[in-house]
Amino acid sequence: MQNQDQQFLEYVIKALVENPNDVKVVRTVDEMGVLMTLEVNAADMGKVIGRDGNTAKAVRTLLRVVGMKNNSRVNLKINEPAGAPPREPKLSKTVDEAMADLKI
Repeated sequence: MQNQDQQFLEYVIKALVENPNDVKVVRTVDEMGVLMTLEVNAADMGKVIGRDGNTAKAVRTLLRVVGMKNNSRVNLKINEPAGAPPREPKLSKTVDEAMADLKI
């Protein structure tokens, strides 16, 4: 019963990725609750994260539901694989802010 959350996470992630044998889930329990640490192949990171992080958010939500069923708080940490290409930073400034920075 205590590893239902781990089995659930492995099942969902392995169904999403191209390299299911590279999926590793580590489950740790402390006073804050359950922490699930996920590692996948670098080529599969985009599928696990999803556009704007929507897939990862959905998986986290589902894990919280599984945790509530077992009276525990479940959090998900996705480890970035070694050698992964650097991510492009999102532009967070509006046009007005960028123009103000240029002082034109």
